[in-house]
Amino acid sequence: MFKLFNHKKDTSADAASSPQDAPEPPQVEAPKSSIFSRMKQAVSRTRESLSAKIETIVAHTRTVDEKTLEALETALLTSDIGVQTTNAILAALRDRAQHQAIEGGDELRELLKAQIRAILEAPIANRTATLPPEGSPHVTFLVGVNGTGKTTTAGKLAAWYRAQNRTVLLCAADTFRAAAIEQLEVWATRSGVEMIKTRQGGDPTAVLYDAASSAMARKINELVVDTAGRLHTKHGLMDELDKMRRAASKLIPGAPHEVLLVMDATTGQNGLQQARLFTQAAGVTGIVLTKLDGTAKGGIAVAIAQDLNLPVLFAGVGEQMEDLLAFSPEEFVDSLLG
Repeated sequence: MFKLFNHKKDTSADAASSPQDAPEPPQVEAPKSSIFSRMKQAVSRTRESLSAKIETIVAHTRTVDEKTLEALETALLTSDIGVQTTNAILAALRDRAQHQAIEGGDELRELLKAQIRAILEAPIANRTATLPPEGSPHVTFLVGVNGTGKTTTAGKLAAWYRAQNRTVLLCAADTFRAAAIEQLEVWATRSGVEMIKTRQGGDPTAVLYDAASSAMARKINELVVDTAGRLHTKHGLMDELDKMRRAASKLIPGAPHEVLLVMDATTGQNGLQQARLFTQAAGVTGIVLTKLDGTAKGGIAVAIAQDLNLPVLFAGVGEQMEDLLAFSPEEFVDSLLG
């Protein structure tokens, strides 16, 4: 559990608050279960749907033929892996079958796991990390539409960084949504970090400027910025996001160094289309997939990697502070398919 405390200072209408000295790092209890078991529990609804179908195929397969692959296609599509990703997986399996026989259902399952794992790992391997200059904070923008768990993720991410012995400052740059600042204050208290804020309706670029200046002065490791929920079609808000990016880069070279799109896993393929358009407009570098524990559509993680060529970096698997897991393709695939 994390120590709770509240250390913040209100501001005038046009000025952001200044954080006090950083508190001691939160005390984190030893995890009650491994990350693998927590991931397995989170994807249980998807596993029940997909794994049962896969096991039926495996049990009845002696020689992998077109009928087997058609059954596999149906199983993959129902878990929201998506048409494009499913076609890519089946094309690879057909190619393997043509050049080297697939000996029964067990081998088919292992090849399927390898294909999915390779899809998830490719965007991670292709990432080029943008690092801040020595002594400057690493700046992360959290972006996405309202309702995906963006502000909650900001608090959980702050706690995750603190558990890595990183100093963290939160920036409440969502001045558009009612109660967003107050919600982030709650999470700042839970995660044991300071935050910079202004009033609702205030200038988000101004509060970001103050947060970045404070983070630099105090040599904070991580500056996590909660931005307003927006759609790619909301041109005013998208222009505001561009303005924030320019302001951050003027103070800290290369900032924002990470732009994480927070996606709701329960929206499945519908959310993927929205994410595709949003990614083009916002310069997204990675995905936080929330509410993974509440859906049978966990296959969307694979579709994200294939269709968007973006790495899933974190998975939200519950409502508690510690329920943000660093995403592991190997653990995800093993949890899903055994």
